[in-house]
Amino acid sequence: MGDVTVFGAGSWGTALADLAARRGHDVALWCRSDDQARAINLTGHNPRYLSEAALDPAIAATSSLEEAAGHSGHWILAIPTQALREVLAGLVPFSPTTVSACNVAKGIEISSRKLIHEIVEELLPQARYSILSGPSHAEEVVKGQPTAVVVASSRSEEAALWQGLLNGGTFRVYTGTDVVGVEVGGAVKNVMAVAAGVARAMGLGDNAVAALVSRGLAETMRLGARLGARPLTLAGLAGVGDLMVTCYSHHSRNFRLGLALGEGLSLEEAMDRLGQVAEG
Repeated sequence: MGDVTVFGAGSWGTALADLAARRGHDVALWCRSDDQARAINLTGHNPRYLSEAALDPAIAATSSLEEAAGHSGHWILAIPTQALREVLAGLVPFSPTTVSACNVAKGIEISSRKLIHEIVEELLPQARYSILSGPSHAEEVVKGQPTAVVVASSRSEEAALWQGLLNGGTFRVYTGTDVVGVEVGGAVKNVMAVAAGVARAMGLGDNAVAALVSRGLAETMRLGARLGARPLTLAGLAGVGDLMVTCYSHHSRNFRLGLALGEGLSLEEAMDRLGQVAEG
């Protein structure tokens, strides 16, 4: 067993912290606010995300980047993509010589158009980077419902490390080396989910949504190929698997954002209703 630090106490970060703790690891969960960290430690529940889930007592929440960074050399980065650069910059003074960093966010940095592995390489060049993705709604993972994901790294031993830390029971972790493919699949499917939600709200029918999603997959595969992804990656869990679950499930933030837009709300109104970050 080992120690794990999860940066980000949103739905996905909370679910993965609980998963890691139930695998027997001591987990530090970094929260942006003191109040959120205090509430988790006092009640065993995250007051804002997955609030009904009773979290494993092996989770210790903190709002201190220094404390979280010092807890372990195994970091799960569950930070929304557009906020990742700020958090990583804050971690630089506390980073160990080597760290295994597993990103679980799905997006592309708008200001630089960089994929997440490029942001991590820029700010934490000593990090051994992995990306975990696939059809994995936090609401189902925290309930122990069957889930399969893929973790990819240019270092096969790093992917195997995260597989060993998280695999088991109802959470199946496959490994791979196609970092770009996994990141592109995770980012672009969010855009398609917004569009699927719009189509659904407008009553365009199952045929239209299926056409939208399948043609969206073709577009994702062409973009991925241009960026160096392997086509088979996008035919698997990180591509078509994640695309399906995100475009058809009400657990999906991006799908729900699209529903609100399709109902006639403005983007600002739709985001206010959602109350969470939709990467798409």
